[in-house]
Amino acid sequence: MSALSLVLLLLGASVMAVVVFRRFNLPPVLGYLFVGSVIGPHALNLMDDIHRAESLAEFGVVFLMFSIGLEFSLPKLFAMKRIVFGLGLLQVAVTMALVAGLVMLFGVSWQIGIALGGVFAMSSTAVITKLLAERMQLDSAHGREIMGVLLFQDLAVVPLLVIIPSLTQPPEKLAVLLAIALAKAVVVLALILVFGQRLMRKWFHFVARAKSSEVFILNVLLITLSLATITELAGLSLALGAFVAGMLISETEYKFQVEEDIKPFRDVLMGLFFVTIGVKLDMHILLGLWWQVLLALLGLLVIKALIVGLMSWRLGASPGNAIRSALWLCAGGEFGFVLLGEIVRLPREIQQVALTVLVLSMLIAPFIVQYSERIVVRFVASEWLMRSMQLTKIAAQSMGAEKHAILCGFGRNGQYLARFLAQEDINYVALDLDPDRVRDASAGGENVVYGDAGRKEALMAAGLMRASVVIVTISDTALAEKVLHHVQELRHDLPVVVRTFDERDMERLTRAGAAEVVPEALEASLMLASHALVLVGVPINRVLKRIRQTRSKRYSLLRGFYRGISDRDYDEEDEQHPRMHSVLLEPGAGAIGKTLDELDLENLGCEVSAIRRRGIRAVEPAPETRLMEGDVVVVLGLPEAIAAADERLLQK
Repeated sequence: MSALSLVLLLLGASVMAVVVFRRFNLPPVLGYLFVGSVIGPHALNLMDDIHRAESLAEFGVVFLMFSIGLEFSLPKLFAMKRIVFGLGLLQVAVTMALVAGLVMLFGVSWQIGIALGGVFAMSSTAVITKLLAERMQLDSAHGREIMGVLLFQDLAVVPLLVIIPSLTQPPEKLAVLLAIALAKAVVVLALILVFGQRLMRKWFHFVARAKSSEVFILNVLLITLSLATITELAGLSLALGAFVAGMLISETEYKFQVEEDIKPFRDVLMGLFFVTIGVKLDMHILLGLWWQVLLALLGLLVIKALIVGLMSWRLGASPGNAIRSALWLCAGGEFGFVLLGEIVRLPREIQQVALTVLVLSMLIAPFIVQYSERIVVRFVASEWLMRSMQLTKIAAQSMGAEKHAILCGFGRNGQYLARFLAQEDINYVALDLDPDRVRDASAGGENVVYGDAGRKEALMAAGLMRASVVIVTISDTALAEKVLHHVQELRHDLPVVVRTFDERDMERLTRAGAAEVVPEALEASLMLASHALVLVGVPINRVLKRIRQTRSKRYSLLRGFYRGISDRDYDEEDEQHPRMHSVLLEPGAGAIGKTLDELDLENLGCEVSAIRRRGIRAVEPAPETRLMEGDVVVVLGLPEAIAAADERLLQK
């Protein structure tokens, strides 16, 4: 198979698998693993040269470690040192020791036991961070604890990449080889960090003066691969040099630009790396080892959960938060695959079991998280008391309020809104999940309490039955839908004002019961337009009239947009939102001479938002408007509807 055929095979299979896995809200990494297992030598055997793909995939690990280095921050590390070097260190060390002890009972060497302990000690940073963000729990007590442990795990990968390859050496040589490897690591890292800190910023300033994005990206690749090569020449791993490169760049002002530039390379090559991992899965062996796989999977989940839960509780966390942290961190992670690839002379059966356990644990992780709250409430009696105390505190804050406003979120927008309400002597109760913000704001006299606005009990305690309005100040559609559902259930007559980023979710939130949906992107456009019109001489009264008309029509004038190259970063969900498209009626077009009513484009799911004729643009044309040759018809709708409307307008 040629190199081009190999790349086309991997790309085609990966696209199909990742699309399917994303549809079921599963991590893309599982899609890549599935592709590898299907096209590998143990299934369809479509790849005759896996070593060529593995050589390329190794760079995926390089760029992943580079990204971890970019995220490295000494101030952040210092701020979370108790969790990172307390709970994080204990979790990794104890997990490695217990796993090593267990596998030794089955006759496996202690060296492989320690290596497998490092593999299973890792959790998925990508999956867990995404789940925490979706549930707005990054700033919660257990969220900070989980992020601290994940941070230590990411850092632990660096020494493990040095230690694991050395563990396969004979026992009499092991201590010497480990000492040499660690000495090399210390010397190389010291030289890079001492001289690199001085040179990196100056070098990036020099490159940035070229004002060329191509040169900037080439420079990032040069720095990353150069340092990776230096560490490899020193007998260490490529990934270690990449981590150091990222760490050096993280101290410069170019960190965020570099992160964006490197992301496409990292994601594509990491996908290829996971495909090569999936290739190693042999279903024939696994069918004969199914009970070992189930036993190892159960052991991994239980052991990690017990370690994290007990350590967290002993370090001062409440029983409820300790169980939450345990459930969130009990599964395996993507770095486990990276470390597993570093273990040489690993028996094939053990490799298959370890690979499958990691895959299955990552599949199960979202479901464990989904039911974690129910498990906590079921097994921790004090959780009911704590929730009752929290609701009592909310109720105490809102007890004297009548016809007040309930603010869901007290970020920057919520605080600005609270000031406007205070100027009009309107009472409000704000619910927020950031404990630091709640503490500081309440100390400053603001009526804000810690509570989840997405929970019915919190809204009831905030005085929902006595309130005059509910305002969702956070641009979070999922939270807004929860609030709307509870309000519709308890007080369907209560108006709810919802903030959203742009017009994409307006219809969805309106159908859910929102009295008003405020898209911040469109409001910003209105403000820009009003200032610009006044500055070019349009009377202020006419400007205000235009703004009122646009708002009264529910932003119909601003709905949809023309998509261009700059919108390439929009995800697949944006394909399901309206966009605008211009159609030129050339001689012979079927729509010439017909009215909009006769064309009936609305039946296709489209509407005509404007018609441009002889340089004059008519907005929202009437149904009886008859189209002429040379007209430019602007249609608004979903991509499929636009394609159908285009065909109807132009067909002869």
